[in-house]
This record gives sequence, C-alpha cells and structure tokens, in this order.
Amino acid sequence: MIVYPAIDLRHGRVVRLLYGDPARETVHSDDPIATAERWQAAGAQWLHVINLDGALGESTLALDSLRAITAVGLPVQFGGGLRSLDDAARARDAGATRVILGTLAVRQPELAGAAVERFGAEGVAVALDAKGEQVATHGWQELSPWTPAELGQRFAEDGVQHALYTDITRDGDLSGVNVAATAELARATGLRVIASGGVASLDDIRAVRQAGNIAGVIIGKALYAGVIALEAALQAAQEETC
Repeated sequence: MIVYPAIDLRHGRVVRLLYGDPARETVHSDDPIATAERWQAAGAQWLHVINLDGALGESTLALDSLRAITAVGLPVQFGGGLRSLDDAARARDAGATRVILGTLAVRQPELAGAAVERFGAEGVAVALDAKGEQVATHGWQELSPWTPAELGQRFAEDGVQHALYTDITRDGDLSGVNVAATAELARATGLRVIASGGVASLDDIRAVRQAGNIAGVIIGKALYAGVIALEAALQAAQEETC
C-alpha cells in the first residue's frame, strides 16, 4: 500500500482547505520545493500534488511549480484544473507521472478511456470524490448526478485502473478515514482506489491496509499539523495484517 503525502498548491504556497472550502484555508509553507524535499527525506515513494488554483477556476495549470516539484525526483500524481486532455498532456510533459482527471472526466466520461489510450493505464487516475452519495466537481463546489460506484464502473469498463476517493465531509478535519466506503468502491468497481480525507492517526493507516483492497492512502492535514510523522505512516502501511 502506497502512502501519498499531499502538497496542495494555492497562490504558490502549500495549504490545506477544510472540507475543500477555499474560505477555510491554512497556509503551511511558502516553499513547495522544500516541502517536497522534506517528504522525500522522510522516505516518501510518491507525492500527491493538487493545483487548487486550477481546481477552483482561479488560475493556470501551475506547470512551473509542477516542474520544480518533479525535479526533486519522486513520481508525482497531479491534478487540479486539467480541463482537457491537452492540459493533461502538458502536465505529463512537465513531469507528472500520473494525471488525475476530476471535473473533466465527470462531465465527459468518455474522455477517461481516451486518456488511458493516450497516456497508458498507469498514467491516469480519476477522482471520485463525494459529498454524500454524489461525486463532486469544480474543486468540490458542485455536485454531479453520479454516485462514485456508477462512474467508477463506467471508467473501469473503459480501461481506467486507478481512482481516488475522498469523503469530502471528512477532508481536513482529522475525523478518520471512511474506510468502509473506500473499500466498497474498490469492491464494486475493481479499481485500485486510493483513500483520502480525514486521516487522523496511525490506526487509520492500519485500517486502510487491513481492508485488503485499498491501493493507497493520501495524508495531508495530519502530516502538516504534526499529528502523524510520515516515517511512522510508511511503517504502518507495511505492517503485516493480523
């Protein structure tokens, strides 16, 4: 199971938003590169980087920041503001190992399969982030008519292998991961689902691992607030299931 430390970018800084609300922002660093190097030194194998400016419709693709972060040397999965497959290609050219399609894929589901054909199955993930039973889009500010399972099954049929699932009602509040919903999404779709939102302790990491069918977990707030050390999270992710 892969642990992904999160680097959320807004106006060139590393921030966390509570429940995805741009009005509830905490700035954790003015230096995304130093943050990436910090997680690399702690043993990270991947980075999860989100361009919140793009996700919220406020700015560009943040490709300069992406290039600088990928130059640290870790593989990066990158999303936020990718409004076309050409945008995704630009992110790939800037160093992203895997692009995350959110609003684009929800609004035009057929593009997920096209992205797999263009970038390969390992180069694409879809975001199935939900408020209640509905997938949210546009930086989590709007709701689609789809459930995560409905979209996930469609994407899986089109060759998608990787998905992110965030219970938005838990994101950034240290209330615990929605392991049951994440595992059920993986079971229902066959996708390699990465859990996100609410990680509060090493017990959350262990619970995600023990679910048996969850491919990874993203940690943001808990790392930046000092609640969890990345080194300990990486170790917990590798512990044998009892």
